[in-house]
Amino acid sequence: MRFFFLSLLIMPIIAGKSFADIQPEPDSGYIKKEIVSSDKFMVVAANKLAAKAGRDIIIKGGNAIDAAIAVQMVLNVVEPQSSGIGGGGFLLYYDAKNKTITSYDGREKAPKYIDENSFLKEDGDKLNFYDAVQGGKSVGVPGLLAMLKMTHAKHGKLKWEKLFKAAINISENGFVMSPRLHKVAKSVSYMSKFDNASEMFLNDSGIVKPVGSVLYNNKLASVFKVVSKDFGSSFYKGGIAQEIVRTVNESEINPGFLTVDDMSNYEAVIRDTVCAEYRGYKVCGMAPPSSGGLAIGQALGVLENFKLDKGGEKSVHLVLEASKLAFSDRNKVVADSDFVNVPINKMLDKVYLKQRANLINAAEAKGVFKSGNLNTAYINNNELNEAPSTTHISIVDKEGNAVSLTSSIEHAFGSVLMTNGFLLNNQLTDFSFRSEINGKKVANRIEGEKRPRSSMSPTIILDKNNNLFMVIGSPGGSNIIPYVLKTIVGVIDWKMNIQEAIDIPHFVNKNTEHTYIESSRFPANLEHSLMQMGHKIKDKELNSGLHGILLRNGIIYGGADPRREGVAIGR
Repeated sequence: MRFFFLSLLIMPIIAGKSFADIQPEPDSGYIKKEIVSSDKFMVVAANKLAAKAGRDIIIKGGNAIDAAIAVQMVLNVVEPQSSGIGGGGFLLYYDAKNKTITSYDGREKAPKYIDENSFLKEDGDKLNFYDAVQGGKSVGVPGLLAMLKMTHAKHGKLKWEKLFKAAINISENGFVMSPRLHKVAKSVSYMSKFDNASEMFLNDSGIVKPVGSVLYNNKLASVFKVVSKDFGSSFYKGGIAQEIVRTVNESEINPGFLTVDDMSNYEAVIRDTVCAEYRGYKVCGMAPPSSGGLAIGQALGVLENFKLDKGGEKSVHLVLEASKLAFSDRNKVVADSDFVNVPINKMLDKVYLKQRANLINAAEAKGVFKSGNLNTAYINNNELNEAPSTTHISIVDKEGNAVSLTSSIEHAFGSVLMTNGFLLNNQLTDFSFRSEINGKKVANRIEGEKRPRSSMSPTIILDKNNNLFMVIGSPGGSNIIPYVLKTIVGVIDWKMNIQEAIDIPHFVNKNTEHTYIESSRFPANLEHSLMQMGHKIKDKELNSGLHGILLRNGIIYGGADPRREGVAIGR
């Protein structure tokens, strides 16, 4: 047995290469973080100001839902490139009293009259991703605010209006341009084409404002003041909705198809939670249109047929092969379940997953796997358009309730269209650009009022008595699934604490020819061993934003990803 990962937890990181065809958000430098412990509550989020806002809400008597809303609104201000009310998200809520998990879907929807060929050229070829992202055509109906309003109505304790105060205060009094925000803004070369975003983030010479610059967003503060009083009514049915529609449809670049009816008809949805048993734990995630809960559940179901040594080449190889099997099914059949019959029960069936596990050679990489026999007419489509922006929030409150919330505007700065101080998403590029391949339909094809498939994977894990054990999630586009998967394996199989599991150097294979390893951090001897097993290795920048909480022996432990600016705060 080899323990390859243990010494890597203190390794420095140096500049790496970009990931795949879609460029990742630049990292913020690798800054080692210490695990945080508390016996009362824990908030883990991507920015210290946001985490403090959540902490303050809990201290004032709020619960995990109240805190999550406050955290998210502050993130909209200080981490605007990743998420906000112009986007969407998925939220899992654990009710400690009843020991139940409820899943909320705030995913964006396509406009009713969208053109299914929106992201194709006149000759039928796909648009370049970056040509498709920019402007109004990629914007879906934002769902985040509607989802948070629904969760608050069902579970919140404090008044809705109070949850916006921190975000309003920071918007009006200013916040500092962080190294990450600066670096990500520099990576969006086309920002200067968009006046509102340029005014916010660029100086008069068209250069990104320097780190430490104080930014103000009074327009967003005004929006927050309105929606904090009318519970978002004006956002979906009033003047703010009309401004969103105008901004999308009058965009000089790729004007869109959004209507006021699309906005007013949007509703968040409660979904059945997808849960999979794994070594005595119940691992729960989002149902479609998220592919996260299913893919992680499938991969764990495959891995349950093997014993995983602690970070050795055999166990890393098995995790990679299990991930490939999960993505082979995901790419063919997972899409918005309001439009597509996703065979969830079959995909998580232990007999089926045992059959899939039998395809794995424990000593040799098998290359690309075919999808399983899932009785579907859809064709396998390997498009992985999701860009690695996004944010994740993990919270446990004083009563033991928990929130796992992953939210996004998709790519860094979304469509780069900005209205009333917030950026609009480009989530429609998460659809397959082609509706058919070789005469067969693609499950995740573009359709009016459909929600695009996502890899966002907010996850809550319970013990055998349905007590809360772990809260985890991450940004990272389609890499979210392997990021969260390896962290769960790190805690359950490799007996790591939450910070150690987050710190594990990344290894990713989404059923492609190559296995990607985290540049400059992956151990050379393990890389060599994997290559001997047949893995075709490529070093890449794999920039996650894992934020997790683990409960053991009455203590709440929080961990934040050293690859970004997040923090864990407890009391």
